[in-house]
Amino acid sequence: MLDAWFTVPMEGYEASTYGDRIASVYDAWYEERLDPTSAVDFLAALASGGRALELGIGTGRVAIPLKLRGVEVHGIEASESMLQQLRAKPGGADIPVTVGDFTEIPVSGPFKLIYVPFTTFFALESQEHQLRCLRGVAEHLEPHGHFVMDAFVPDVTRFTDNQSTTTVETTLGHLLVDAVRHDPLTQTIEGHHVVVEDGSVTLYPLRVRYCWPSELDVMARMAGLALEQRFAWYDRSPFEANSKRHVSVYVNRGSSADQGSTP
Repeated sequence: MLDAWFTVPMEGYEASTYGDRIASVYDAWYEERLDPTSAVDFLAALASGGRALELGIGTGRVAIPLKLRGVEVHGIEASESMLQQLRAKPGGADIPVTVGDFTEIPVSGPFKLIYVPFTTFFALESQEHQLRCLRGVAEHLEPHGHFVMDAFVPDVTRFTDNQSTTTVETTLGHLLVDAVRHDPLTQTIEGHHVVVEDGSVTLYPLRVRYCWPSELDVMARMAGLALEQRFAWYDRSPFEANSKRHVSVYVNRGSSADQGSTP
């Protein structure tokens, strides 16, 4: 029997919460862990001079260098704190950004490329929200335009009693721990990045609704998108059974006539 906490989501968590709380340290944390260089090369080739839209544009780690490659980049972002970081960077204020949740795509298309890097797609809280997003993507893509996303491949073996505590960084006077709980029924992971530094504790809350690549492919087909390619990373390394991440490339089929209410 599942424990009672599975039915009680983290109180007060909203679409903007993750970005609002982590914005000030986000770039420093992920500068080395998720280098955007290969992602920018990959996306620039697909955009090929057309308009591009980033879902969850954040601090602009991908969008700004992509714009410097000559791509007309637009963005959607729920967190004003993330946008402050973006706008403070050279060229960041020149990127048009719509403030909002990308469950809906509240911008005018069409785009040649829509992309959502670094597992941000999983920030959408349910299968229904993820499917609605994919339908919006298909509606805003040019015929034969591309949708690109990357994400981790779920590994439920990391949890014991549907919980996990992982030491990410430890130095003298600094400790970063990920403490999360797992609801296998809703495929939800929520918890905190916990930073202990010089005796103080800071919590950075997170919540994701993961899905396996196969489930993602079904939802994409229902939305009118077809899987074109899948790699283990943006360097086009092959996706294999033991791959921990995937970069999935979908093409707009130009019709969503076969979509249903659920995958």
